[in-house]
Amino acid sequence: MSTRRGRATRGFTLIEVLVALAIVTVGMAAVLGTLTSSTNTVVYMRDKTLATWVALNQIATVRLSGQVPSSGKSDGDVDFAGRKWHWHQEVNGTQLTGMARIDVSVRPADSRSTNDDTGWYSTMSGIYGDAVGLPRGDLPDWGTQLLTPGSSAPGTTPGTLGTTPGPAPGTPPATTTPQPVTPPGPGGA
Repeated sequence: MSTRRGRATRGFTLIEVLVALAIVTVGMAAVLGTLTSSTNTVVYMRDKTLATWVALNQIATVRLSGQVPSSGKSDGDVDFAGRKWHWHQEVNGTQLTGMARIDVSVRPADSRSTNDDTGWYSTMSGIYGDAVGLPRGDLPDWGTQLLTPGSSAPGTTPGTLGTTPGPAPGTPPATTTPQPVTPPGPGGA
């Protein structure tokens, strides 16, 4: 009995401790691998979002310049969100006269892609042209437009959205009184 009691209080052997440490090491390596992968995904998605914003800003810059962009390819760099970005712009004509399609691709300027067709984080397309409509200089009164197709207001062409005269300034809004609803008779309506 004395040998049994001594053996029960002896503790773990060196082999058992090494096996336990190996299991913990493998588990921690798997957790660290998952965290690293997750962090890389978050960083890539952040960069992809920023690249999309850079592309949209470039399209807006072309549209707001007021000049028709020349067909062809152009490249440039821009600083955005504390980082330098490289953009590639391609302007192509469309089947509609006076309209052009603008494709802008963006990637970080420090990316190591040597091929112009790969490595882009985002590619956005936009349309530029005088066929979209010229600014008229007036501001619409959004609260009083007729939204019924085919209706017209004084001074407008039928079939277009026009404005209706609103209440004079300082007049209270018109109110309507609810009409009583009569229930149907015993035989239905």
